[in-house]
Amino acid sequence: MSYRTNCKNMKKLFLLICVWLTGYCAVFAQNDSLQPALPSKHRISIFVPLYLDSAFNGTDEYRYAKNVFPKFINPGLEFYEGAHMALDSMAKEGKELEVFVYDTRSAKETLEEQLNKPEVNETDLIIAYCTGNEVWTFADAGLKKNIPVINTSIPHDGGAAANPFFVIINPTLKTQCEAIYRHAQKYYSINPIVMFRKKGTTEDMIKTYFDDFSKVTMSVPLKIKYVDLPDSFTVNQLRPHLDTVRRTLCIAGSLDANFGRRLATQLASLNKKYPAAVMGMPTWDAIKDFTKPEFKGLEITYGTPFYNAKTDKISQSITNHFTNIMYARPSDMVFRGYEVTWKYARLLLQYGKDLSSNLGNKQYKVFTDFDVQPVLNKVNMSLDYFENKKIYFLKWQDGIIRSVN
Repeated sequence: MSYRTNCKNMKKLFLLICVWLTGYCAVFAQNDSLQPALPSKHRISIFVPLYLDSAFNGTDEYRYAKNVFPKFINPGLEFYEGAHMALDSMAKEGKELEVFVYDTRSAKETLEEQLNKPEVNETDLIIAYCTGNEVWTFADAGLKKNIPVINTSIPHDGGAAANPFFVIINPTLKTQCEAIYRHAQKYYSINPIVMFRKKGTTEDMIKTYFDDFSKVTMSVPLKIKYVDLPDSFTVNQLRPHLDTVRRTLCIAGSLDANFGRRLATQLASLNKKYPAAVMGMPTWDAIKDFTKPEFKGLEITYGTPFYNAKTDKISQSITNHFTNIMYARPSDMVFRGYEVTWKYARLLLQYGKDLSSNLGNKQYKVFTDFDVQPVLNKVNMSLDYFENKKIYFLKWQDGIIRSVN
């Protein structure tokens, strides 16, 4: 191995992966803390919610039955597994890295205590799978320590400002709304457009983003009709706002996936007489119902930053690994852990201490195209942070999904 993983809880992590793979043929992770120290040119700190102290007691005994694996542990462990596979691939090429793994759900250390460890002060890159209330903590630590921080999970800036070391990989709601607006301009500018909403703070924010973008767009602004719906709305609340001659673009102005599913279901039942296309929010990525017969004929589109058709060699290799070794399918978090770690570890190896000047570099694409752009403060036009602006638009039609970018 030409990289070394340091983690005080590596034994627990190893055991946890063993439990995760109970009944499978092999264990992928290794107890890297047993390997000899290697001279390291660059250090990476990976922060991920592993819940090791929740899974094991004080004597390192697994708290659950041998065939039980709590679902809340899955996302973080899957992200770690993807990151580990990326690092292992680079190690086979002789790349020298020293990697520190931190469990953000440790019962013994707070996140702030972990970020203030001496080895973190000397790290060259922080990769964070974080929650909403942790975003600012990571961004602030990166700014104070002059260490690039890659927020891989939360589509929020956490109040970060004047921070050239902070990158948001999962685009913010504002970016998502602007992308939807542009997509509607491109494909539906001559159609009637209605945004169906439910009451809520986030829904008001979505409307504000659309209204604000309509004032600055370089193209002809869209004429959007806003309609508030009750919780248990029916076709009777939708029908008056649809056209029997022209296809109406119906935008779901809410992140609530249940609201979106209900809206699509109702529109599908009206589609023969009132032709419609429905455009959803990024949360629609979790809706799997659109393959059902009742949605046949309805045009359903939504945006996502992490589209992976899984036809490339690396995706197939990861899928085969999980299929043949684990008898399971890799989740999206496995692929995200792999591609973010691969991309930014490669950039670190190439640019070293100058990584902060290359956070938007498009090199080392793995599965998806990241379009990392500077986000400027509107008041003084200074750099606040970096954000991935790439949004893929996927269209469900008659049970088949395809990219329409």
